[in-house]
Amino acid sequence: MAEEKILRFWQGNEACAYAALNAGCRFFGGYPITPSTEVAELMSRELPLVNGTFIQMEDEIAGIGSIIGASIAGAKSMTATSGPGFSLMQELLGLACICEVPCVIVDVQRAGPSTGLPTQPSQGDIMQARWGTHGDHYLIALSPQSVQEAYTATFDCFNLAEKFRTPVLLLLDEVVGHMREKITVPHNTEMEVYERQKPTVPPDEYLHYGPDTVCKAPFASYGQGYRFHVDSLTHDEKGFPSNKPHEAVAMLDRQKKKFEDHLEEIYIYDEFETDDADVLVVAYGGVARSAKRTVKMLRDEGIKAGLFRPLVIWPFPEEHLRKRLEKAKLVVVPEMNWGQIIFEVERLAPDATKVVGVNRYDGLIITPSQILAKVKEEL
Repeated sequence: MAEEKILRFWQGNEACAYAALNAGCRFFGGYPITPSTEVAELMSRELPLVNGTFIQMEDEIAGIGSIIGASIAGAKSMTATSGPGFSLMQELLGLACICEVPCVIVDVQRAGPSTGLPTQPSQGDIMQARWGTHGDHYLIALSPQSVQEAYTATFDCFNLAEKFRTPVLLLLDEVVGHMREKITVPHNTEMEVYERQKPTVPPDEYLHYGPDTVCKAPFASYGQGYRFHVDSLTHDEKGFPSNKPHEAVAMLDRQKKKFEDHLEEIYIYDEFETDDADVLVVAYGGVARSAKRTVKMLRDEGIKAGLFRPLVIWPFPEEHLRKRLEKAKLVVVPEMNWGQIIFEVERLAPDATKVVGVNRYDGLIITPSQILAKVKEEL
């Protein structure tokens, strides 16, 4: 007999928290900040019920530090914040990158800069997510468009973190974090849960950063008999600091390789009516909902429009988007900021293709009518 569907009327933040629990998250360390606080509140209530640990830290820096430590000790871990807290986390985000620590950071974006508009939506942290910490590094970032997708994308975040031994960012805009929608909660048997791979070699043969530590590589936990060093300095295969140029190059090239050799396992994107599109709308997060409605309105008027929506925005799906840009005469990029992803689109577009933005940063969402007006202005 088929199992009945589980229906819930959740906020995006609630869907994120419940998905984290079902994906195996057993440690949350963070500091409450609008508009992400519901994630922490729910985790504080639910984690003890599944033998997990919740700690409210003294600030966001300590919050990300705690989840890095918990992950190295073997627990799937997560923190949640918003723009100002995410800014504070950047140095330790770099630590997680160089030490290749799987963990999930949820950023429910609000309008800024600084304190800004604490309860209003924004997409202002997109470039900070990619380049906020210094130095050459890769990481993965997802931006869901709905409460349903906030649930499934959180699963994706944990699975990608474990497969690639990397921090993964979930970028909700406030409107997705706080809207309520009826969603279908998949049964756990329907969702992939990728468990951390443990070493199969004897402890004296284990290299925490060896040449084989690429995608889906073993990750020993502290206290399990495997001795390894974790350090923020450039390090050798055992994790000990090194100033040798060839070891610095080997470390960074290996980290780069584990992403670039497996990009098709990372990319998640959606297309709507793109096969014959002369007008291409490129949108992500909550704005993609308005963009899809706009495409339908344009189609009703006989204009061949389509939508390209990346769910994984970092690494950016360059080749997949490039194919669509080659056919488009006009590309419109709506964003709740001055324009951030538009620079990636412009970089990929042919010289003859016009790329324009629709930008809103007053704390209100972009409407279909705004995108529609821009398209008609440019045609």
